[in-house]
Amino acid sequence: MQRLRGQLPSSRRTPLIQLPLNNRSVRNLFLCIVVGALSGNGAWAQDEEVAGEKIVHLLDEPRHRPVRQEGDLYLLDVRIKPGDESFLHVHDQAILLTYISLARGPQNGRVAANTDYASEPFTHKVGNDGPGLFHIIALVHDGSGTPASSNDLPSGMGIAPEIENNWFRSWRYELAPGESTAMQSHSNPTFIVLGGEGVAHVSREDGITRELAHPGDWAWRKPGSTYQLANVGDSQVVIIVNEGRLQD
Repeated sequence: MQRLRGQLPSSRRTPLIQLPLNNRSVRNLFLCIVVGALSGNGAWAQDEEVAGEKIVHLLDEPRHRPVRQEGDLYLLDVRIKPGDESFLHVHDQAILLTYISLARGPQNGRVAANTDYASEPFTHKVGNDGPGLFHIIALVHDGSGTPASSNDLPSGMGIAPEIENNWFRSWRYELAPGESTAMQSHSNPTFIVLGGEGVAHVSREDGITRELAHPGDWAWRKPGSTYQLANVGDSQVVIIVNEGRLQD
């Protein structure tokens, strides 16, 4: 697999520095505290004296483990253990977040997108006061997005997307035991993630199957790859399908 860190053009990277943050960054840090406090999930961003602290790019933060890259898309497995905190890091790309768990418990595949980062860089750091693991699967889009169009719609999807914008689409399946979807395919790179407990199969048209057995397990599908989702366990499963929209 191609190494992800250090792959962005120099114009989009923020080097390690040891200087106080500018006023915008301090303001962003303060806003992040408010958001963290309101969430009540035990994850927080800290506003403190930052002189001498490292500031790294999102893709260089060591807790943001890169697991896949395709074109302008970067898939990150983000984990912060109880009592740990990230480096100060800069977001300057659109991002789609699939929440597996936060400090206070499971999130069951809740999904949120922030596309403002692509035009308004944001600097913060995130900590976890426990007791649970902070775990997010993040899809980062380093492109400028694709205007709304029907030219890149997937086929076989039996549900409407929960999120759809110039950078991403996201669907949420809740399958009962033994239930499966139709065969489906996408014209954009796509990843499937198990949002919570249960066992699911992601089966290609040629019969090759990937089993997702733990919250946060994922499978990647290249454009044009046909697949089917199935619940092979004995309880309902939540399966999230996230697509990164790339320009033709």
